[in-house]
Amino acid sequence: MNSPADLAAAIIDMDGVLWEGSRALPGIGPFFEALRARGIPFVLATNNASRTPDQYVDKLGDFGVSVTMREVLTSAQATAAYLTQRRNGAPPPGRVFAIGEDGVRQALTEAGYELLGLYERGADYVVCGMDRGLSWDKLATATLNIRAGAAFIGTNPDVTLPSEHGTTHGNGAILAALQTATGVAPVIIGKPEPIMYQQALARLGSDPARTLVIGDRLETDILGAVRAGLPSLLVLSGISRGEDLAGRDYGPTWVLPSIIELTTAL
Repeated sequence: MNSPADLAAAIIDMDGVLWEGSRALPGIGPFFEALRARGIPFVLATNNASRTPDQYVDKLGDFGVSVTMREVLTSAQATAAYLTQRRNGAPPPGRVFAIGEDGVRQALTEAGYELLGLYERGADYVVCGMDRGLSWDKLATATLNIRAGAAFIGTNPDVTLPSEHGTTHGNGAILAALQTATGVAPVIIGKPEPIMYQQALARLGSDPARTLVIGDRLETDILGAVRAGLPSLLVLSGISRGEDLAGRDYGPTWVLPSIIELTTAL
């Protein structure tokens, strides 16, 4: 690829690229119109595990953008697929204590996992994703199960989250609290690990050399692209800024202010 406009397919982050919280970022409609007009397939791959794929479809619909559930891949879905692959088909799927919202709970139950309640013991896995209903009791139950030997899985490591109120804490902050309480580091499924990008490529069936990753975070979106061997575009509409590039041993292939400039190039 000589420029981001040469892309044949795209893997696109959502928070900080398409919206901030409940506010759409400028240019979202024309951006998707340009992708559709050129016949460029895409997967919307998000570390945010709070919503289900159909909820993301509805949210985009509220912004005037039509996508299918097949075009959405969340870290919750990636986590459920990872656990299933780790089992290698051996029944039963197992018992999980989940910190998370609809996205995490639906992905796990659809994959056949039994979800435990507060202070229930015997979890095979503790899965932690974004949870706006987080409580002391949830953290306590997770801690007890991890200390008893449950595998500790984090849907994503994002320590912050862009919102309409500003930058708030993310799932990585909760993982850090549990790691401090248990002495156990989580296995991370979402970006910057390459797992989600590999799953997205499998859906797209595209040439990796011409599949462009578009994201707003250097330490997740862009580092994940580097690890997966994919070209990347950093947009400066979310978390990372141009000055953050200094001193790093990795970086994006291209940098643009926002998706507006990419739409113009397309």
